[in-house]
Amino acid sequence: MLLAIDAGNTNVVFALLEGGEVRARWRIATDPRRTADEYAVWLSQLLNLEGLDRSAVSAVIIGTVVPRALHNLEVLSSKYFGTQALVAGRGKAAWGFQLDVEEPDNLGADRALNCIAGHARHPGDLLIIDFGTATTFDVVDFNGAYKGGIIAPGINLSLDALVTAAAKLPRIAIEAPADMNVIGRNTVDQMHIGIYWGYVAMIEGLTARLKAQVGRPVKVIATGGLAVLFEKQTMAFDAIEPDLTIQGLAMLWEQAQAV
Repeated sequence: MLLAIDAGNTNVVFALLEGGEVRARWRIATDPRRTADEYAVWLSQLLNLEGLDRSAVSAVIIGTVVPRALHNLEVLSSKYFGTQALVAGRGKAAWGFQLDVEEPDNLGADRALNCIAGHARHPGDLLIIDFGTATTFDVVDFNGAYKGGIIAPGINLSLDALVTAAAKLPRIAIEAPADMNVIGRNTVDQMHIGIYWGYVAMIEGLTARLKAQVGRPVKVIATGGLAVLFEKQTMAFDAIEPDLTIQGLAMLWEQAQAV
């Protein structure tokens, strides 16, 4: 089985894939200081819960936007799974599609992987919105070329900034509101409305502007852990693909086998 590792700024996601399908998925807080031995103890216990052991993993691919985390993940692969990990965007796992932007080397691995999986699963022009530490909007044309996009603060970052800067505001959970009311009658309700509906307005406004600039029909794909938070409150999305980055890693690994 393939172990796909997506190391993001907030969490590292480990997914076990068999025949291109996700069999198990686990996440742990990103900490570049975490050693390969620590990862191995944690993963071994989770594998055991699935009735598996380390020998079930025959290949590893890593995508990361945290350079300092890469070394220990590569050591994990070689020391505990007996295989040299492929690193997304490098060597045999080079992207294989056009990055039609001014600074192609600066594109995050997660965004590139989303482009690979999005284009493979959804023909035509795409707008991929990834709700992570940052919220990113990526435009992929009908040929699969990456044309550019937008980086905005993630909804948790926005809330953290608000609470940190305003001494009297409480920390609240981010959740979909119970109704469509946008006139808050108390502080907590006003915060919920501002954060949630403000974010929906940003999503819808930027999506409309991007579609207008592309000038052709565009399918909008949402991904990332918080995508489902907005699913029922906006018509901006055509599809939600929670595992798009992991699917991109699996597809990139398959492409690398043919090189």
